[in-house]
Amino acid sequence: MLKDSVKKFGLINSIEGYSYLFLLFIAMPLKYLAGFPIAVKIAGMLHGVLFIAFCILLVMAWKDAKWEFKNNIVFFIASLVPFGTFFTKKKIKSYE
Repeated sequence: MLKDSVKKFGLINSIEGYSYLFLLFIAMPLKYLAGFPIAVKIAGMLHGVLFIAFCILLVMAWKDAKWEFKNNIVFFIASLVPFGTFFTKKKIKSYE
């Protein structure tokens, strides 16, 4: 069970990071430079759903792995910074 919740969190960590980059570097320029606002609506909705899943799985993995609360803060803040989730991969792997 422990490895399962941490692995799920590691997977959503990567997927959420890619969706954030897609939103920032593809959908936003399509909206503002090409006049294609639907790109942000679709990418934004997808990223929002993934971010909620990220938060839920973060709490589940924290409860199962019993890592320090400061790790939750680091993982959460990293999810708000572009490319941040890719710097936390190694730390998450250490709990698997």
